[in-house]
Amino acid sequence: MSRHRSRERALQILFQIDIRSQAPEEAIQHFYTSLSREEEAAPLPDKDPFMEALVRGTAALRQEIDRRIAAHSEHWRLERMPVVDRNILRLAVYEMMRESTPPVVVIDEALELARRFSTEEAVAFINGVLDAIRKELVAEAASGAPPGSPA
Repeated sequence: MSRHRSRERALQILFQIDIRSQAPEEAIQHFYTSLSREEEAAPLPDKDPFMEALVRGTAALRQEIDRRIAAHSEHWRLERMPVVDRNILRLAVYEMMRESTPPVVVIDEALELARRFSTEEAVAFINGVLDAIRKELVAEAASGAPPGSPA
């Protein structure tokens, strides 16, 4: 399973969690079950540990992630953003904060998701927000401050 495909799956699940107010574990299980049904009674697909880690981690840190996004998304309240854009941002911010993926790769992957699932305007918006958060995280790391504390 490619990490790109895992990110696409994670985005789909985060979208479901957001619009249905579903628990992460329930949404992950529903995802596997629906994949199996799409393939006409095929057995449950293989687990996708990276996708599951992205979903669980993003959900667990959602308040901190949303605070960072809100601080860098001028003129856009989180609840007014398109659901897909909001969840692309959440997914990418989580990955920059907690996974070992280089931030440039995370941002590039987020932009690919935006190109596929959103609009060209969203691509520019997401790029700007993620770049600002990337700079903030670099500054926090350089100062030795734990993530989430003022740099």
